[in-house]
Amino acid sequence: MGDRPTLTTLCLFAVVFAVQAFDGALGVDPAVFVLRWPLTKHPSATLVSVYAHGSLQHLAANTLALAVVGPLVAYVTSPIRFHLFFVVSGALSGIAQVLVTVPFGGAGVLGGSGAIFALMGYFLVGNRASTRALSWLPLGTAGSLLLFGVLAAVVTLATAAPGVALVAHFTGFLVGAVAGRGRLLHVGSDASPQADA
Repeated sequence: MGDRPTLTTLCLFAVVFAVQAFDGALGVDPAVFVLRWPLTKHPSATLVSVYAHGSLQHLAANTLALAVVGPLVAYVTSPIRFHLFFVVSGALSGIAQVLVTVPFGGAGVLGGSGAIFALMGYFLVGNRASTRALSWLPLGTAGSLLLFGVLAAVVTLATAAPGVALVAHFTGFLVGAVAGRGRLLHVGSDASPQADA
């Protein structure tokens, strides 16, 4: 399992960024890299935008974050689960960002940070220590969702800065936390939420 899915994703970041840099020479419409309203105008942007980045600094920040959290999740899952989770959580995060911002002018969104926040949420909630701690709290489903929402808000606000897709970060972390609670990505004997150490 290891970190191969992380390395593959980092390579995809680099390839997509290179295509973005030469999109004009390659005849690629720059709009395919940015998810924006209406979502049906460039449907491929739903997936491509997860791997695209707005600048070298944006790419570097997401590369560093993925290099830290990616291997932690990749260790407990299969490459196909990792990649599916990354692209689906990233697409859901981007769609949420676009839908929430439509009334305010609807800026486009691109980058893997929503998916990276999903990996972070998954790791924080889906590990054995968190599973045990949550089992001691009589929260129920609604209480767990509320707790995950508060955690997502705290983590999101800690990364707040101008131009940051806060809705995507919040959505990604929440998706990851919910998936982590069910240990959706875990394979083998660690797949059960009640797995012992």
